[in-house]
Amino acid sequence: MARAVPERDAACGIAQAAAVIGDWWSLLLIRETARGRHRFDELQHELAISRKVLAERLGHLVDSGVLEKAPYQDNPVRYEYRLTDAGRALLPVLVSMQDWADRWLLGDGTLTASADEHSAEAHRMLALPGARLPRIALPAHTGGELDPVDPSAAATVLFCYPATGRPSPLPDGWSSIPGTVGCTLENRLFRDAYDDFAAAGVAVRGVGTQRPDEQRDFAAAEEIPFPLLSDMDARLSAALRLPTFRAGQALRLKRAVLTVDRERAVRHVQFPVTDVPAAVAAALEAGRRIAEE
Repeated sequence: MARAVPERDAACGIAQAAAVIGDWWSLLLIRETARGRHRFDELQHELAISRKVLAERLGHLVDSGVLEKAPYQDNPVRYEYRLTDAGRALLPVLVSMQDWADRWLLGDGTLTASADEHSAEAHRMLALPGARLPRIALPAHTGGELDPVDPSAAATVLFCYPATGRPSPLPDGWSSIPGTVGCTLENRLFRDAYDDFAAAGVAVRGVGTQRPDEQRDFAAAEEIPFPLLSDMDARLSAALRLPTFRAGQALRLKRAVLTVDRERAVRHVQFPVTDVPAAVAAALEAGRRIAEE
């Protein structure tokens, strides 16, 4: 259980946060609820945690305002555990922890926007097929929020890109980070192939961590016909544990391409992406295969 904050640390935000989320199990429960696991039994199965400890940690997170209980069954009453606004505000913290560990514990400390095919990040991404994307909504450059999965399409291609240089300038040293160059090209290639995707019944979504207004200006200048979604609050990153890197004091998504069916199951993953034209072609082929099933 969480420890009481010593009186000398009563005004320390770090100490107060640690008292709520500093426990191993509490962090993993936030991770799993972000990934779409909300019920007691599925949380216990995923984490291999005792029922007593799980009940204690869930109660603590509910009392702390990080999770809320919502009934999903009567007689007997059973509850789901979902992130509150305060809990969702922790997702960038969670993704930052993952980013730090990917670079400094699981990697060699190199700042890169790509990854070795044998890296922990690649292993995590290539294990995604079969996983289901939880229902979330992200700000779109077209206004409002959109589900990353288009319910009207047989399949949806989500391509993650680090950042575009328009309208906001890229951080100093951007081009020296391996894997950063080519975001505008990637958007243009998906744009140029958009009619082929649409003819196959496959939707396209671009995802980055830039603000929606920045994406809107870029989409207008480049005549992008599909939605660009902003993951600036790390909701998609946390849901899929997407690889990131930090540049210009901001988390950026590493380049990846995922194809998801209308049941929200991830069917095809490309990571790392080193050949963008080939990745666009492979995404179209994967979408076509799903649409023809």
